[in-house]
Amino acid sequence: MKFDTLIVGGGLAGLLCGIALTQQGLRCAIISRGQNGLHFSSGSLDLLDAACPDELAAGLSVLEKKYPQHPYSLIGADQVIEYARQAEKLLASCGIAMQGGTEQLHARVTPLGSLKNTWLSPEEAPVGPVAGQRIAVIGISGFPDFQAHLAAPALRQAGALADAMEIELPQLDGLRDNASEFRSVNIARLLDEKSQWAPLLAALQPIAARYDRLLFPACFGLQNQQLWRWLNEQLPCPLELLPTMPPSVPGIRMHAALQRNFVKLGGTWLAGDEVSHITYADARVASVSTRNHGDVPLQTRFAVLASGSFFSGGLVAGRSDVCEPVFNLDVTALPARSGWYNADFFDTQPWQQCGVKTDGSLRGYRNSEPIDNLYAIGGVLGGFDAIDQGCGGGVSAVTALHAARQISALAGGEA
Repeated sequence: MKFDTLIVGGGLAGLLCGIALTQQGLRCAIISRGQNGLHFSSGSLDLLDAACPDELAAGLSVLEKKYPQHPYSLIGADQVIEYARQAEKLLASCGIAMQGGTEQLHARVTPLGSLKNTWLSPEEAPVGPVAGQRIAVIGISGFPDFQAHLAAPALRQAGALADAMEIELPQLDGLRDNASEFRSVNIARLLDEKSQWAPLLAALQPIAARYDRLLFPACFGLQNQQLWRWLNEQLPCPLELLPTMPPSVPGIRMHAALQRNFVKLGGTWLAGDEVSHITYADARVASVSTRNHGDVPLQTRFAVLASGSFFSGGLVAGRSDVCEPVFNLDVTALPARSGWYNADFFDTQPWQQCGVKTDGSLRGYRNSEPIDNLYAIGGVLGGFDAIDQGCGGGVSAVTALHAARQISALAGGEA
Protein backbone atom coordinates (compact mmCIF):
# COMPACT_ATOMS: atom_id res chain seq x y z
CA MET A 1 0.00 0.00 0.00
CA LYS A 2 1.24 3.45 -0.89
CA PHE A 3 0.43 6.70 0.89
CA ASP A 4 1.48 10.29 0.68
CA THR A 5 1.69 10.48 4.48
CA LEU A 6 1.67 7.96 7.31
CA ILE A 7 0.78 9.37 10.73
CA VAL A 8 1.70 7.39 13.84
CA GLY A 9 -0.81 8.30 16.54
CA GLY A 10 -4.55 8.95 16.36
CA GLY A 11 -5.03 11.63 19.00
CA LEU A 12 -5.78 15.32 18.56
CA ALA A 13 -2.52 16.18 16.79
CA GLY A 14 -2.56 13.18 14.46
CA LEU A 15 -6.19 13.66 13.45
CA LEU A 16 -5.91 17.40 12.86
CA CYS A 17 -2.82 16.84 10.72
CA GLY A 18 -4.51 14.00 8.82
CA ILE A 19 -7.66 16.02 8.15
CA ALA A 20 -5.66 19.04 6.97
CA LEU A 21 -3.68 16.84 4.57
CA THR A 22 -6.66 14.92 3.20
CA GLN A 23 -8.39 18.24 2.58
CA GLN A 24 -5.43 19.03 0.31
CA GLY A 25 -6.04 15.83 -1.64
CA LEU A 26 -3.18 13.81 -0.15
CA ARG A 27 -3.63 10.14 0.62
CA CYS A 28 -3.10 9.64 4.36
CA ALA A 29 -3.24 6.79 6.85
CA ILE A 30 -3.28 7.04 10.64
CA ILE A 31 -1.88 4.18 12.69
CA SER A 32 -3.72 4.18 16.02
CA ARG A 33 -2.80 1.78 18.79
CA GLY A 34 -5.87 2.50 20.93
CA GLN A 35 -7.13 5.12 23.34
CA ASN A 36 -5.40 8.48 23.37
CA GLY A 37 -5.21 11.64 25.45
CA LEU A 38 -8.57 12.97 24.23
CA HIS A 39 -10.33 10.08 25.95
CA PHE A 40 -9.00 11.40 29.26
CA SER A 41 -9.27 15.15 28.63
CA SER A 42 -11.83 17.75 29.66
CA GLY A 43 -12.66 18.55 26.04
CA SER A 44 -11.26 22.07 26.48
CA LEU A 45 -8.12 23.12 24.60
CA ASP A 46 -5.48 25.41 26.10
CA LEU A 47 -3.42 27.65 23.82
CA LEU A 48 -1.43 29.50 26.48
CA ASP A 49 -2.26 30.55 30.01
CA ALA A 50 -3.66 33.97 29.13
CA ALA A 51 -6.85 35.84 29.98
CA CYS A 52 -7.13 38.07 26.89
CA PRO A 53 -5.63 38.49 23.39
CA ASP A 54 -3.10 41.07 24.64
CA GLU A 55 -1.85 38.64 27.28
CA LEU A 56 -1.61 35.92 24.62
CA ALA A 57 0.57 38.07 22.36
CA ALA A 58 2.76 39.10 25.31
CA GLY A 59 3.03 35.50 26.49
CA LEU A 60 4.17 34.28 23.10
CA SER A 61 6.81 37.02 23.04
CA VAL A 62 8.10 35.93 26.46
CA LEU A 63 8.19 32.28 25.35
CA GLU A 64 10.40 33.09 22.36
CA LYS A 65 12.96 34.72 24.63
CA LYS A 66 12.77 32.43 27.65
CA TYR A 67 12.07 29.08 25.96
CA PRO A 68 13.67 29.12 22.48
CA GLN A 69 12.99 25.40 22.01
CA HIS A 70 9.29 25.68 22.80
CA PRO A 71 7.32 24.56 19.71
CA TYR A 72 5.66 27.98 19.54
CA SER A 73 9.09 29.65 19.53
CA LEU A 74 10.29 27.41 16.70
CA ILE A 75 7.21 28.21 14.63
CA GLY A 76 6.92 31.93 15.45
CA ALA A 77 4.25 33.90 17.32
CA ASP A 78 2.42 35.21 14.23
CA GLN A 79 2.11 31.74 12.74
CA VAL A 80 0.95 30.31 16.08
CA ILE A 81 -2.03 32.69 16.05
CA GLU A 82 -2.70 31.93 12.39
CA TYR A 83 -2.69 28.16 12.97
CA ALA A 84 -4.90 28.54 16.05
CA ARG A 85 -7.50 30.35 13.96
CA GLN A 86 -7.25 27.64 11.29
CA ALA A 87 -7.80 25.00 13.97
CA GLU A 88 -10.94 26.79 15.14
CA LYS A 89 -12.36 26.64 11.60
CA LEU A 90 -11.30 23.03 11.13
CA LEU A 91 -13.02 21.91 14.34
CA ALA A 92 -16.17 23.76 13.31
CA SER A 93 -16.10 22.10 9.89
CA CYS A 94 -16.07 18.74 11.68
CA GLY A 95 -19.26 19.65 13.54
CA ILE A 96 -17.46 20.24 16.84
CA ALA A 97 -19.16 23.21 18.51
CA MET A 98 -16.76 25.12 20.76
CA GLN A 99 -16.95 28.43 22.60
CA GLY A 100 -14.04 30.86 22.79
CA GLY A 101 -11.22 31.50 20.33
CA THR A 102 -8.05 33.52 19.99
CA GLU A 103 -10.12 36.70 20.31
CA GLN A 104 -12.37 35.27 23.01
CA LEU A 105 -10.06 33.66 25.54
CA HIS A 106 -12.09 32.84 28.62
CA ALA A 107 -12.04 31.24 32.06
CA ARG A 108 -13.77 27.87 32.30
CA VAL A 109 -15.03 26.32 35.50
CA THR A 110 -13.04 23.21 36.43
CA PRO A 111 -14.52 20.13 38.15
CA LEU A 112 -13.07 21.49 41.41
CA GLY A 113 -14.90 24.79 40.98
CA SER A 114 -11.85 26.92 40.20
CA LEU A 115 -11.56 29.13 37.12
CA LYS A 116 -8.91 28.32 34.52
CA ASN A 117 -7.92 30.42 31.52
CA THR A 118 -8.37 28.57 28.25
CA TRP A 119 -8.73 28.91 24.49
CA LEU A 120 -11.60 26.66 23.42
CA SER A 121 -14.22 24.84 25.47
CA PRO A 122 -17.14 22.58 24.53
CA GLU A 123 -20.35 24.55 24.09
CA GLU A 124 -21.85 22.94 27.20
CA ALA A 125 -18.91 23.79 29.48
CA PRO A 126 -19.52 26.42 32.20
CA VAL A 127 -17.42 29.55 31.88
CA GLY A 128 -16.91 32.59 34.09
CA PRO A 129 -17.68 35.00 35.54
CA VAL A 130 -19.69 33.42 38.35
CA ALA A 131 -19.82 36.18 40.98
CA GLY A 132 -23.29 36.90 42.36
CA GLN A 133 -24.92 33.96 40.57
CA ARG A 134 -27.02 31.29 42.28
CA ILE A 135 -25.41 28.04 41.14
CA ALA A 136 -26.42 24.47 41.96
CA VAL A 137 -23.64 21.91 41.57
CA ILE A 138 -25.49 18.62 41.19
CA GLY A 139 -23.96 15.20 41.60
CA ILE A 140 -25.51 11.78 41.03
CA SER A 141 -26.04 9.66 44.10
CA GLY A 142 -23.33 7.01 44.35
CA PHE A 143 -21.34 8.31 41.35
CA PRO A 144 -17.72 8.48 42.55
CA ASP A 145 -16.16 10.37 39.62
CA PHE A 146 -17.76 13.76 40.30
CA GLN A 147 -17.73 15.47 43.68
CA ALA A 148 -20.14 18.38 43.87
CA HIS A 149 -19.17 19.15 47.48
CA LEU A 150 -15.61 19.98 46.31
CA ALA A 151 -16.66 22.35 43.54
CA ALA A 152 -19.22 24.40 45.44
CA PRO A 153 -16.82 25.90 48.05
CA ALA A 154 -14.40 27.05 45.33
CA LEU A 155 -17.25 28.69 43.45
CA ARG A 156 -18.29 30.46 46.64
CA GLN A 157 -14.74 31.80 46.97
CA ALA A 158 -15.14 33.26 43.47
CA GLY A 159 -18.27 35.09 44.62
CA ALA A 160 -20.97 32.67 43.55
CA LEU A 161 -23.89 31.62 45.74
CA ALA A 162 -23.18 27.96 45.18
CA ASP A 163 -24.79 24.89 46.74
CA ALA A 164 -23.81 21.24 46.39
CA MET A 165 -26.48 18.55 46.15
CA GLU A 166 -27.20 15.12 44.71
CA ILE A 167 -30.08 13.63 42.78
CA GLU A 168 -31.30 10.06 42.73
CA LEU A 169 -31.58 8.45 39.30
CA PRO A 170 -33.13 4.99 39.88
CA GLN A 171 -32.62 4.11 36.22
CA LEU A 172 -28.89 3.85 36.97
CA ASP A 173 -29.31 1.20 39.68
CA GLY A 174 -28.13 -1.55 37.35
CA LEU A 175 -24.82 0.25 36.91
CA ARG A 176 -24.61 1.34 40.54
CA ASP A 177 -24.40 -2.29 41.67
CA ASN A 178 -20.98 -2.63 40.02
CA ALA A 179 -18.50 0.14 40.89
CA SER A 180 -16.34 -0.62 37.86
CA GLU A 181 -19.34 -0.09 35.58
CA PHE A 182 -20.61 3.09 37.27
CA ARG A 183 -18.55 5.40 35.03
CA SER A 184 -19.44 8.38 32.86
CA VAL A 185 -19.34 6.54 29.54
CA ASN A 186 -21.65 3.75 30.72
CA ILE A 187 -24.02 6.28 32.27
CA ALA A 188 -24.02 8.21 28.99
CA ARG A 189 -24.94 5.14 26.98
CA LEU A 190 -28.03 4.76 29.15
CA LEU A 191 -29.05 8.42 29.57
CA ASP A 192 -28.64 9.13 25.85
CA GLU A 193 -31.56 6.81 25.14
CA LYS A 194 -34.63 8.96 24.50
CA SER A 195 -36.68 6.91 26.96
CA GLN A 196 -34.45 8.27 29.74
CA TRP A 197 -34.69 11.97 28.85
CA ALA A 198 -37.94 12.70 30.68
CA PRO A 199 -36.89 11.09 34.02
CA LEU A 200 -33.65 13.12 34.00
CA LEU A 201 -35.60 16.31 33.28
CA ALA A 202 -38.01 15.53 36.10
CA ALA A 203 -35.12 15.18 38.56
CA LEU A 204 -33.56 18.51 37.50
CA GLN A 205 -36.68 20.71 37.18
CA PRO A 206 -37.38 21.31 40.90
CA ILE A 207 -33.77 22.45 41.42
CA ALA A 208 -33.66 24.63 38.31
CA ALA A 209 -36.59 26.70 39.59
CA ARG A 210 -34.42 28.03 42.44
CA TYR A 211 -31.11 28.76 40.68
CA ASP A 212 -29.54 30.82 37.90
CA ARG A 213 -27.30 27.98 36.62
CA LEU A 214 -27.08 24.21 37.06
CA LEU A 215 -23.71 22.43 36.86
CA PHE A 216 -24.00 18.71 36.23
CA PRO A 217 -21.41 16.00 35.45
CA ALA A 218 -20.71 15.43 31.74
CA CYS A 219 -22.15 11.94 31.69
CA PHE A 220 -24.38 12.12 28.63
CA GLY A 221 -23.92 13.25 25.04
CA LEU A 222 -21.50 10.54 23.95
CA GLN A 223 -22.34 10.93 20.25
CA ASN A 224 -24.04 14.31 20.04
CA GLN A 225 -25.54 17.16 22.06
CA GLN A 226 -29.22 16.45 21.42
CA LEU A 227 -30.09 15.63 25.05
CA TRP A 228 -28.19 18.66 26.40
CA ARG A 229 -29.94 21.02 23.98
CA TRP A 230 -33.34 19.49 24.74
CA LEU A 231 -32.85 19.86 28.48
CA ASN A 232 -31.88 23.50 28.08
CA GLU A 233 -35.04 24.12 26.08
CA GLN A 234 -37.14 22.64 28.90
CA LEU A 235 -35.40 24.00 32.00
CA PRO A 236 -35.94 27.55 33.34
CA CYS A 237 -32.19 28.14 33.75
CA PRO A 238 -29.05 27.04 31.84
CA LEU A 239 -27.70 23.54 32.40
CA GLU A 240 -23.92 23.26 31.95
CA LEU A 241 -21.71 20.19 32.13
CA LEU A 242 -18.48 19.70 34.05
CA PRO A 243 -16.03 16.95 33.02
CA THR A 244 -15.70 13.97 35.31
CA MET A 245 -12.81 11.73 36.14
CA PRO A 246 -11.74 9.74 33.04
CA PRO A 247 -13.00 8.39 30.77
CA SER A 248 -14.21 11.74 29.42
CA VAL A 249 -17.47 11.98 27.50
CA PRO A 250 -16.61 15.37 25.89
CA GLY A 251 -13.15 14.15 24.89
CA ILE A 252 -14.46 10.90 23.43
CA ARG A 253 -17.12 12.80 21.47
CA MET A 254 -14.50 15.16 20.02
CA HIS A 255 -12.26 12.24 19.03
CA ALA A 256 -15.13 10.40 17.37
CA ALA A 257 -16.11 13.49 15.35
CA LEU A 258 -12.55 14.06 14.16
CA GLN A 259 -12.11 10.39 13.27
CA ARG A 260 -15.38 10.32 11.31
CA ASN A 261 -14.37 13.36 9.30
CA PHE A 262 -10.91 11.99 8.58
CA VAL A 263 -12.41 8.78 7.17
CA LYS A 264 -15.15 10.69 5.33
CA LEU A 265 -12.48 12.74 3.56
CA GLY A 266 -10.82 9.53 2.35
CA GLY A 267 -8.30 8.91 5.11
CA THR A 268 -7.33 5.36 6.09
CA TRP A 269 -7.77 4.57 9.80
CA LEU A 270 -5.65 1.62 10.98
CA ALA A 271 -7.15 0.88 14.38
CA GLY A 272 -5.56 -1.34 17.02
CA ASP A 273 -2.26 -1.38 15.16
CA GLU A 274 1.30 -0.29 15.91
CA VAL A 275 4.61 0.13 14.11
CA SER A 276 6.86 -2.93 14.10
CA HIS A 277 9.61 -1.96 11.62
CA ILE A 278 10.79 1.04 9.63
CA THR A 279 12.80 1.08 6.41
CA TYR A 280 14.98 4.09 5.60
CA ALA A 281 16.50 5.18 2.30
CA ASP A 282 18.84 8.15 1.93
CA ALA A 283 17.92 9.72 5.30
CA ARG A 284 14.22 9.33 4.55
CA VAL A 285 11.50 7.04 5.83
CA ALA A 286 10.67 4.75 2.91
CA SER A 287 8.15 2.34 4.41
CA VAL A 288 6.59 1.32 7.69
CA SER A 289 5.58 -2.18 8.71
CA THR A 290 2.93 -2.71 11.35
CA ARG A 291 1.85 -5.56 13.57
CA ASN A 292 -1.39 -6.11 11.65
CA HIS A 293 0.14 -5.64 8.17
CA GLY A 294 3.51 -7.29 8.68
CA ASP A 295 3.73 -8.81 5.21
CA VAL A 296 2.55 -5.64 3.49
CA PRO A 297 4.85 -2.68 4.22
CA LEU A 298 3.18 0.71 3.98
CA GLN A 299 5.17 2.85 1.57
CA THR A 300 5.08 6.57 2.16
CA ARG A 301 6.45 9.87 0.92
CA PHE A 302 6.19 11.49 4.36
CA ALA A 303 5.79 10.33 7.94
CA VAL A 304 4.44 12.13 11.00
CA LEU A 305 5.04 11.11 14.60
CA ALA A 306 2.06 12.06 16.78
CA SER A 307 2.40 9.40 19.45
CA GLY A 308 1.94 11.64 22.50
CA SER A 309 4.06 11.97 25.61
CA PHE A 310 4.77 9.58 28.49
CA PHE A 311 1.09 8.95 29.24
CA SER A 312 0.48 7.59 25.73
CA GLY A 313 3.77 5.71 25.47
CA GLY A 314 5.18 8.15 22.92
CA LEU A 315 8.09 8.70 25.30
CA VAL A 316 9.51 6.03 27.57
CA ALA A 317 11.63 6.73 30.64
CA GLY A 318 14.33 4.30 31.73
CA ARG A 319 16.48 4.45 34.83
CA SER A 320 18.90 6.96 33.36
CA ASP A 321 17.41 8.29 30.12
CA VAL A 322 14.30 8.91 28.04
CA CYS A 323 13.75 7.47 24.57
CA GLU A 324 11.28 7.81 21.71
CA PRO A 325 10.52 4.15 20.90
CA VAL A 326 9.02 4.26 17.39
CA PHE A 327 11.66 6.00 15.24
CA ASN A 328 14.32 6.25 17.97
CA LEU A 329 14.51 10.01 17.48
CA ASP A 330 16.80 12.26 19.49
CA VAL A 331 15.22 13.72 22.61
CA THR A 332 16.06 16.81 24.61
CA ALA A 333 18.74 16.38 27.24
CA LEU A 334 17.82 15.88 30.89
CA PRO A 335 20.08 16.32 33.94
CA ALA A 336 20.98 13.40 36.17
CA ARG A 337 17.88 11.51 37.27
CA SER A 338 17.76 13.29 40.62
CA GLY A 339 17.22 16.51 38.68
CA TRP A 340 14.28 15.21 36.63
CA TYR A 341 11.77 16.39 39.22
CA ASN A 342 11.20 18.91 41.99
CA ALA A 343 10.23 17.83 45.49
CA ASP A 344 7.11 19.98 45.48
CA PHE A 345 4.52 17.97 43.56
CA PHE A 346 2.73 21.14 42.43
CA ASP A 347 5.90 22.81 41.17
CA THR A 348 6.90 22.71 37.49
CA GLN A 349 8.71 19.45 36.78
CA PRO A 350 11.81 19.37 34.51
CA TRP A 351 10.86 16.02 32.95
CA GLN A 352 7.69 17.61 31.56
CA GLN A 353 9.77 19.50 28.98
CA CYS A 354 11.55 16.40 27.73
CA GLY A 355 10.64 15.28 24.23
CA VAL A 356 11.71 14.93 20.62
CA LYS A 357 14.11 17.49 19.13
CA THR A 358 13.10 19.14 15.87
CA ASP A 359 14.05 22.03 13.62
CA GLY A 360 11.72 24.92 12.79
CA SER A 361 9.89 22.76 10.24
CA LEU A 362 9.33 20.12 12.96
CA ARG A 363 11.55 17.58 11.24
CA GLY A 364 12.88 15.03 13.70
CA TYR A 365 16.55 14.20 14.29
CA ARG A 366 18.14 10.79 14.58
CA ASN A 367 21.76 10.59 15.74
CA SER A 368 21.92 14.38 15.32
CA GLU A 369 20.98 14.13 11.63
CA PRO A 370 17.57 15.32 10.36
CA ILE A 371 15.26 12.81 8.72
CA ASP A 372 14.11 14.73 5.68
CA ASN A 373 10.54 13.47 5.47
CA LEU A 374 9.69 12.78 9.13
CA TYR A 375 7.86 15.36 11.25
CA ALA A 376 7.05 15.25 14.98
CA ILE A 377 3.96 16.98 16.39
CA GLY A 378 1.96 17.26 19.59
CA GLY A 379 2.81 15.87 22.99
CA VAL A 380 5.88 13.93 21.84
CA LEU A 381 7.73 17.22 21.26
CA GLY A 382 10.19 18.63 23.76
CA GLY A 383 10.70 22.15 25.02
CA PHE A 384 7.31 22.81 26.63
CA ASP A 385 5.38 22.07 29.80
CA ALA A 386 1.71 21.64 28.92
CA ILE A 387 0.54 21.94 32.52
CA ASP A 388 2.67 24.82 33.77
CA GLN A 389 2.39 26.87 30.57
CA GLY A 390 -1.23 25.97 29.79
CA CYS A 391 -0.59 25.04 26.17
CA GLY A 392 -1.20 21.33 25.67
CA GLY A 393 -4.11 21.44 23.22
CA GLY A 394 -2.63 24.44 21.45
CA VAL A 395 0.72 22.74 20.85
CA SER A 396 -1.09 19.73 19.38
CA ALA A 397 -3.24 21.86 17.05
CA VAL A 398 -0.57 24.37 16.03
CA THR A 399 2.18 21.84 15.33
CA ALA A 400 -0.25 19.54 13.48
CA LEU A 401 -1.20 22.30 11.06
CA HIS A 402 2.39 23.53 10.73
CA ALA A 403 3.59 20.05 9.74
CA ALA A 404 0.65 19.67 7.36
CA ARG A 405 1.64 22.92 5.64
CA GLN A 406 5.25 21.76 5.21
CA ILE A 407 4.15 18.43 3.78
CA SER A 408 1.56 19.93 1.45
CA ALA A 409 4.12 22.35 0.01
CA LEU A 410 6.72 19.62 -0.51
CA ALA A 411 4.20 17.10 -1.87
CA GLY A 412 3.13 19.61 -4.50
CA GLY A 413 6.76 20.19 -5.47
CA GLU A 414 7.45 16.45 -5.75
CA ALA A 415 4.31 15.66 -7.73
